[in-house]
Amino acid sequence: MRKNIFPKSLKKGDKIAVISPAGAVDALQLEKGIKMIKDKGFEPVLGEHLYAKYSNGYNYAGTEKERIKDINWALNDKEIGAIWASRGGYGCQHLIQHLKLKGFTENPKWYIGYSDNTVIQSYLLKKGFVSVHGQTIKTSSFGVTEESYDLIFDILKGKSPKYSLKPHHFNKEGNIEGELIGGNLALIYALLGTKYSFDFKDKILFIEDIGENFYALDRMIMSLELAGVFNTIKGLIVGGMTNMGDEKDNKNYEESFDEFAYKLISERISKYKFPVVFGFPNGHIKDNRPLLIGGKAKIKMDSKVKIEF
Repeated sequence: MRKNIFPKSLKKGDKIAVISPAGAVDALQLEKGIKMIKDKGFEPVLGEHLYAKYSNGYNYAGTEKERIKDINWALNDKEIGAIWASRGGYGCQHLIQHLKLKGFTENPKWYIGYSDNTVIQSYLLKKGFVSVHGQTIKTSSFGVTEESYDLIFDILKGKSPKYSLKPHHFNKEGNIEGELIGGNLALIYALLGTKYSFDFKDKILFIEDIGENFYALDRMIMSLELAGVFNTIKGLIVGGMTNMGDEKDNKNYEESFDEFAYKLISERISKYKFPVVFGFPNGHIKDNRPLLIGGKAKIKMDSKVKIEF
């Protein structure tokens, strides 16, 4: 079994590249996050096209060529110690056929992001590299918890995360350990059937999402079932499900862990025997605690749910 590669820890003064691989951002939205990097003792280095704008059915952070140039610079520049995505949105799928990893392979570095960045993280894991599924820079201006970022800096400095959660009534108990894969459900779904899709066999799958109609959520879960995913994974962790359904009809629309979304998922996977953890604080939520995609996770469920890497 292949052992995935953990990038080396950062030390004070190391450089963190900030790039926009997907949606467009404004400088004001990143101001707080960039200052935070400086305050933690690191040097933020801004991608050439970080604030670029290109409208083509979506407001991208530059053309595909510009975004490809920035991510390949960040991946391969030997002076860069980590790469932090400014935001998600849509656009990372444009990049993955064009990624170059020669310098990255010689000097692996942490890639940090979530949402659309799931695509990049799946690609990196295919090549054997662990990444951080956690807050982007833009979300620092949205009132998210400081701990969401502190835990990422802990990882950058070499400390593996450990979590203790209250049990959820939809949980399916069991103690397991295995490689963690996944991220945003819509992107996991979008990669199914491609060579960039996650390898699900004997893995622990994490999913989270935002802004989906309930039928669309059900369709994505059904697609995972039809693709045989639930016959092969060892366990499932369900994170944030927020802004789901119709805002006018859903009383839980603003909740981090939508109850009806959880019910739909629970019903769909009820016939499978693998352990399931609901309510993990990661996703498009204010208390978004980082996970290691490609890291070996240990899950123990009794009076508390304990997850550690």
